Amino acid sequence: MNLTSRIESAEYQYKQILEDFFMSVYVENSPPSHGLEHHRRVWHYAKELILSVENLNVLTDQSLPENLLIACYLHDIGMSVDPGIKHGHHSRDLCITFLKKNHLDEGNYQQLLSAIENHDNKEYNTSSKQYDLLTVLSVADDLDAFGFIGIYRYSEIYLTRGINREEIGHLIIKNVTQRFDNFIKTFGSNESVVQKQSDRHKILKDFFINYNLHLQSYNFNTQYPSGYCGVIELLDKTIKAKTGLIELYLEVENTSDDQVIRWFFSGLKSELE
Repeated sequence: MNLTSRIESAEYQYKQILEDFFMSVYVENSPPSHGLEHHRRVWHYAKELILSVENLNVLTDQSLPENLLIACYLHDIGMSVDPGIKHGHHSRDLCITFLKKNHLDEGNYQQLLSAIENHDNKEYNTSSKQYDLLTVLSVADDLDAFGFIGIYRYSEIYLTRGINREEIGHLIIKNVTQRFDNFIKTFGSNESVVQKQSDRHKILKDFFINYNLHLQSYNFNTQYPSGYCGVIELLDKTIKAKTGLIELYLEVENTSDDQVIRWFFSGLKSELE
């Protein structure tokens, strides 16, 4: 059975029950940026990554598609318990619940559980060209941190964790640079994949470079948010009010004439559709 067939078989067997389980656990007040759509996108990126290296004969683990599918769908489910740095541990526990619920022997999934628990370790200490479960999951998760979606997701989780507005730009640029460098180191041989993700990485990095510059003259909490800082101010407002993006889209469309704000939310809406 070739890789495409194994992917299709894994999806047929597990995708729907994973989505049903996720929705039964991920409660309303959990971070929206790490909801089911994030996990669907990470699985999409994971498939793209392993298919991009299929011809290199480096994927020796026949169970990789099955384990990778489960890992992609459950790696951040622990955010429903704690959106902090310990969410991987909670995701591991919830994955064990999923395995038991579906009569799958936990002993056969130790690599899967370890990958879920450690997916957010961004030290990148492993050697390049290692295509094990943890590496592919981590890179696929990283790719969803680029582009307009990445700006939204980074901002939500950093602000939710109480990091102040003056720090987030510098911290995000440092973090996303590490993610992008690791992606290039591991999957840089595929030019089409690299170009697509390079463009998305540039959108995010340029945004926060401009955000940091805008901070020097911006006053928060005015009646009319504007520019790059205004985008973050609006996202912060949504987080604190626990309202959704749909309401924010409508607010921007009806009240804001600011070009940067309208550009950002148009781009985000396009990526999420």
